[in-house]
Amino acid sequence: MTSINKTQKKGKSLPPKLIIGLGKFVWTTLWQIMMSKLAPRNQSGEYIRPASQFRNSVKTGGDSPYQPAAGRYTLYVGLGCPWAHRTLVVRALKGLEDAISVSIVVPSPDSGGWVFNTPEEGCQTLAELYALAEPGYSGRSTVPVLWDKETKTIVNNESADIIVMLNSEFNEFAKNPTLNLYPEELKQKIDWWNGKIYANVNNGVYRCGFAQTQEAYDKACDELFTTLDEIEVALANSRYLCGGQVTLADVRLFTTLFRFDIVYYGLFKCNRRRIQDYKNLGAYLRELYQLEGVASTCDLESIKRDYYGNLFPLNPGGIIPSGPDMAYLGLTQVS
Repeated sequence: MTSINKTQKKGKSLPPKLIIGLGKFVWTTLWQIMMSKLAPRNQSGEYIRPASQFRNSVKTGGDSPYQPAAGRYTLYVGLGCPWAHRTLVVRALKGLEDAISVSIVVPSPDSGGWVFNTPEEGCQTLAELYALAEPGYSGRSTVPVLWDKETKTIVNNESADIIVMLNSEFNEFAKNPTLNLYPEELKQKIDWWNGKIYANVNNGVYRCGFAQTQEAYDKACDELFTTLDEIEVALANSRYLCGGQVTLADVRLFTTLFRFDIVYYGLFKCNRRRIQDYKNLGAYLRELYQLEGVASTCDLESIKRDYYGNLFPLNPGGIIPSGPDMAYLGLTQVS
């Protein structure tokens, strides 16, 4: 009798092959649904980054409603976000800490968006702040945000615009007003590097990590490392991307390079080579990191927590790795 019962129970179990097939089907379906919200794609499975929606400018003089002033503007940033990190780097390099305040938001894996530790402008989430600025707003609520406390609105949420404003429009209040990260004589070269680096590196790592087909991933990965190799060659004869001085092109590249070995190499499958394995790129990253004020904008633990802990479709277990060791950068702020 016992033998029969055991046989009957065994017969009611699904064979492992069916269990695996069912599990893959369910997970793939759910993964595609979650990825469609996290990372819009085209028909080829390539990640397409939506454009920023708020593109006004702080401008001295003229008829701009947003005039430079100390204490009028706040930067809303997430410490893990490379786009927001750019604004913190320029703020530090220019010495604008006393003129422009910073408020930090953190990602919530449950709500799928940025939230405040304590309410800001009566808002609990960044999405609510966007709705305050534009009632009925239904787009993405992203960082960075340059917020005008006087008119209670978003001036701009495009990092490329914000860093240009921080560089040029607040010199009256800056501790380093003579530092020009976007000089007229280098603008063409800076813009050329920015275009190449944005497509293939800044956004390229996301095109790898958020690719939804093998073909899309292979294309993005090839373009990423081809461009990194080109930069490696260029830096053999140039201290910075555009010569002997730091520019906005370096700032825009830095925040991606700093995260590369930490998260993109593993989580985003950009694992052909680490940045520290490049002779010139590794040294370049170390030098940028050691510029006065820059290290204080870098938070390794927040970066790991924000990526590994919150990008559920890429890391379902939510396990945050203990490494990597970034001591080669040479300062103790990375911990």
